[in-house]
Amino acid sequence: MSSIKIVFTDLDGTLLISTKQISRANIDCLCKLGRQNVIRVISTGRSLFSFNKLFDQQLPVDYLIFSTGSGIVDLNTHKLLFSSSLEAEDIHFIASYLMKHTVDFMVHQPVPDNHYFSFFMGQKNNPDFTRRIKIYRDYGDQFTVLTSLPEKSAQIIAIFPNDPDRFELIKKGLTRYTITRTTSPLDGQSIWMEITPAAVSKGNSAKWLCSHLHFDSINSLGIGNDYNDVSLLDFTRASYMVANGPKELQNRYLSTLSNDDDGFCHAVYDAKVLLACRT
Repeated sequence: MSSIKIVFTDLDGTLLISTKQISRANIDCLCKLGRQNVIRVISTGRSLFSFNKLFDQQLPVDYLIFSTGSGIVDLNTHKLLFSSSLEAEDIHFIASYLMKHTVDFMVHQPVPDNHYFSFFMGQKNNPDFTRRIKIYRDYGDQFTVLTSLPEKSAQIIAIFPNDPDRFELIKKGLTRYTITRTTSPLDGQSIWMEITPAAVSKGNSAKWLCSHLHFDSINSLGIGNDYNDVSLLDFTRASYMVANGPKELQNRYLSTLSNDDDGFCHAVYDAKVLLACRT
């Protein structure tokens, strides 16, 4: 019998199929996990606002790790269990550094209101950045002076064209923070740099939740699809990468099917979490 007591899954590109829906097979799998008292956790880069906007009814999921680990909420009680923020000194340092290097970025408000943001445009041609501004135009304001930035921020997101070398170059000046690389969910090519406090990541939030629930990492399973899932998959005992994930990550973790082929469900059965009730 499997010792897995808690399952963590990424959302976009992992649990969701390409139409931004959850397949019937994955919904059924989540329900079966619940009936066997396995804790179900979604771990996403989305804000709490974006997550709630995506679904018009409650999912069979127990906890949500959102904004790449900046917050954790109990989805049954809607109680915010954990949050973390960059302080004013850090915000000014990061913003000054990115402005100096003409990087396009957004400074998000603290959770749970981090769908509100201030943004700086340093480049003339960055379609992915412009697209994100348009999508959330009701929640963002452009700034030109540092004194207009918030005193606390859940995260700062910088958006680069598909240029890994530039990403790595900018990253070198931000060593005191957690820097998470994410493939743009908008164009599937641009690189998003998510900047959070040093202790914040999907993996550390998973560790915090396991401790809160008195579980050990040996009791955990993780499923992801991108670079921002690496810290999570390095924490969980049984760790799967869906087939649509980056090629360079495919050999690092266990393999499962793509998100459009119910990779989440396949991983759960492959790890024998639901062996007793597969039929």
